[in-house]
Amino acid sequence: MKRRRFLQFAASAAAALPAVSRIAWAQESYPTRPVRLLVGYAAGGPADTIARLMAQWLSERLGQQVVIENRVGAASNIAAEAVVRSPPDGYTLLWVTISNAANATLYDKLSFDLNRDIVPIASITRSPAVMEVNPSFPAKTVPEFIAYARANPGKVNMASAGPGSAPHLYAELFKMMTGVDVLQVHYRGSGPALPDLIAGQVQAMFDAVASSIGFIRAGKLRPLAVTTGTRLEVLPDIPTVGDFVPGYEASGWYGIGAPKNTPAQIVDRLNAEINAALADPKMKARFADLGGTVLPGSPADFGKLLADEKEKWGKVIRAANIKAE
Repeated sequence: MKRRRFLQFAASAAAALPAVSRIAWAQESYPTRPVRLLVGYAAGGPADTIARLMAQWLSERLGQQVVIENRVGAASNIAAEAVVRSPPDGYTLLWVTISNAANATLYDKLSFDLNRDIVPIASITRSPAVMEVNPSFPAKTVPEFIAYARANPGKVNMASAGPGSAPHLYAELFKMMTGVDVLQVHYRGSGPALPDLIAGQVQAMFDAVASSIGFIRAGKLRPLAVTTGTRLEVLPDIPTVGDFVPGYEASGWYGIGAPKNTPAQIVDRLNAEINAALADPKMKARFADLGGTVLPGSPADFGKLLADEKEKWGKVIRAANIKAE
């Protein structure tokens, strides 16, 4: 009888547990199955490369596989929309980049609002770019490039990774601040653009350090300057654009977001694991080798970065009248 009464009491108590407690238990056990990280860019590019480093770290720390899913198209809008429409349970995440911040201005009719529909989890790295030219190009410094472009208006072909891409925006900011007239030649990403730059079919490009560093080291590209406010450890002898164009600063960044209404406990768990990666000496070294600088911080810090970058690049897009193709 005692045993029967105990079982009846236990069953009643379990039934009386509020739904909130059961949800909290589910959050504490997160994750119990693989997690998808949607990347809006092709495999092998700088965004994908750094995403895979982070996915490997998270897989080991979370005890579940974090699987990269490349959803290419519309400057990462396809990936973002897929995440926005996913259940807010922490099992579908978005690899957030500068393009996501720029797209709010670049695209007139998006079915989602990044600030409203994506919960910021954590920033990961700031990824600088390098202003580079084909080795046969006559300019060997930024001042020489400016002088040559002014003497040959509209005759310097500068590659970009597509309208509104980071290389395009960096070049437009450079044009606005220097008054040079260069012709933007759009490609479907840095991958197709770099071979033409190396072959001399285009003369210059702003590109992520991560995807260009190998060609620079091999002598196939000549770096003129980096786009960050300070010099890079990976290219210590290369000056910054700001050394010659005061106030110029531009860099990409990466982070992770989730659908709105994702439980705060899951967001905080992921934030803690990501920040642990950014504090790990081996991970920091791997990021640095790709030209990246770690960006530790809270979800609120990442949210502020998103808002600031949306405003900054929105101004450039409007001033240059950039339209999505």
